[in-house]
Amino acid sequence: MSEKLPANAVVVESALRSLGATGEIVVLPEKAPTAATAAAQLGCEVGAIANSLIFDADGSPLLVLTSGAHRVDVELIARTAGVERVRRATPEFVREATGQPIGGVAPVGHPAPVRTLVDNWLSKHEVVWAAGGHPHTVFPTTFDELVRMTGGSPVDVE
Repeated sequence: MSEKLPANAVVVESALRSLGATGEIVVLPEKAPTAATAAAQLGCEVGAIANSLIFDADGSPLLVLTSGAHRVDVELIARTAGVERVRRATPEFVREATGQPIGGVAPVGHPAPVRTLVDNWLSKHEVVWAAGGHPHTVFPTTFDELVRMTGGSPVDVE
């Protein structure tokens, strides 16, 4: 399967295997840059999509894995993370921190570990879908597996 995956998805697939993940990367027929487009292609609720949002938290990357049903309250996240300011990262900042493009950022497979917060709302879904390193790729996982694989902290995001 790896030979059919985009290069970034191959890196993510390797990370998933090394972390003992159970899901396989799926290549979608269309890009899935938003939770709504991913959910429509997968036939699931928008809330079961784990959006990978990279923020600039006082100059350091912060990954927030949030339910597609939520908007992130950046002031709440700043307080939760113990930083002065959290703001949306530029595409260049995202690529530097993750090696992946916006719209396809996976929770794993980054050049270096990225501090991660995981939306508690995702625990309401038996299966959660996360990006696979490319806008056309996703993989199924669970809330508990996301927390374990990323070393993330479960939090409320809104």
